[in-house]
Amino acid sequence: MDEVPKKQIRARYDEETVTVYQAFRPEIADPAVADGRWPEAFSRDRMTWIKPSFRWLMYRSDWARSPGQERIVGVVITRQGFDAALEAAVLSGYEPGLHASKAEWQRALRRSPARVQWDPERDLHLQPLPHRSLQLGLSGELVRRYAGEWLVRIEDLTPQAHELHATRDAALLPPERPYPMPPGAAARLGAG
Repeated sequence: MDEVPKKQIRARYDEETVTVYQAFRPEIADPAVADGRWPEAFSRDRMTWIKPSFRWLMYRSDWARSPGQERIVGVVITRQGFDAALEAAVLSGYEPGLHASKAEWQRALRRSPARVQWDPERDLHLQPLPHRSLQLGLSGELVRRYAGEWLVRIEDLTPQAHELHATRDAALLPPERPYPMPPGAAARLGAG
């Protein structure tokens, strides 16, 4: 078996789209799923965090049981948009060796509309694995583009999350595979 790189995006994607996951309260998720677009209650003025790892979102939302995270949505967006966000992103924390200096990283962070965090991936029991999963924070113009031009559809995955919690059946997981990051973004974000 091949060893999984320490930092690698694993996602459900095809030639044109990539699916990211978010957890919301019903007042946001219900109209988003019903209408196929984000309702007014979805804030376009604050950072929103998207996750291409379903298992990581299960950890973050405690299987869709955490207050305010009771509904799980799969947000299908264009790969062009996802790649543009990766190209604009800066690591949320300073890493010597990836940044010339802490001051340079801080300047880049202030200018960037996107942040990347690498958090431990999770197994089906939500225990940490030795490799990392990507979280991508979008702000400013990137949130508006995510909510508008990049959006293809919004899927309700709450029942799947509940069934996966009850059974821990790996067959219920979305089919995620290594995502080919744009080379410049991969090097800048420390991905393998």
